[in-house]
Amino acid sequence: MSPIDHFAYGLVTPVASYIMSSTGSLLGLLFAARARGAEGSSRALWLGGAALSIGGTGIWVMHFIAMMGFDVMGTSIRYDVPLTVASALLAIVVVGAGLFLVSHRENSTGALLAGGLLTGLGVAGMHYLGMAAMNMSAHVSYDPLLVGLSLIIAVVAATVALWFSVRVRGALATTGAALLMGFAVNGMHYTGMFAIGVELHDTSAPTSGAQGMDFMLPLLVGISMLSLGLLLAIFLSPSEEEMREDARLLSQLRRDRPSENTRPAGSMEPHARPARRHEPSLFDDHGSGH
Repeated sequence: MSPIDHFAYGLVTPVASYIMSSTGSLLGLLFAARARGAEGSSRALWLGGAALSIGGTGIWVMHFIAMMGFDVMGTSIRYDVPLTVASALLAIVVVGAGLFLVSHRENSTGALLAGGLLTGLGVAGMHYLGMAAMNMSAHVSYDPLLVGLSLIIAVVAATVALWFSVRVRGALATTGAALLMGFAVNGMHYTGMFAIGVELHDTSAPTSGAQGMDFMLPLLVGISMLSLGLLLAIFLSPSEEEMREDARLLSQLRRDRPSENTRPAGSMEPHARPARRHEPSLFDDHGSGH
């Protein structure tokens, strides 16, 4: 009998992780939609919010919640804090890189495939870095076939997610895309988890690191506040259509505004005074009467 239990709390952790991944994906797609109608620094801020939502909430938080259901009989599990934090940063950075790549070349298949490859491998790296952060009194090994399958799922899921970020529109389509993304993220996670094999060590030495619950309380509080702030930012901001309409109006106003260089040749300067008409005087030769 294997000492590994992937669902120590039953359906609580997989259901909670799916809800979190779908919620983060939905927020990210809404941010990406706002980014499509923005320009300059505003566009970068919206894309940054999308990376934080998808990479931070939809992927890393989902991963950590699912990990709470992972248990190995005969040993306690602790977490290396620096590696765990590094895995979170990696998820956000690679998702952000993929979003920025496809958003600046929306109609480029090459950019989409490159972004999907970069993001997918980065997300898989986040997963296995998070797994490496687990400390236990056991030797951990991986099934190469399942690891390879998890990499394929990660790349395909990332490519589809990036395509959604530049194509999906409408509340129903966005919600459906987020639910599909949540399923893909969980599928990649549990495929990678099932690749694990452990061999317990015959030692009673204490395991170093932090307990999983040490992360949970600040994680839940922080994510709740972050999600509330992101939702407020979305609801208080104009929609993609409104932003595009504002941009069109501004562009039209700029085209209709007369330029100094295009002023008609016969027009006078605003403050120029008209030349006084010359009236004949008694001192003119032709008006002297001689």
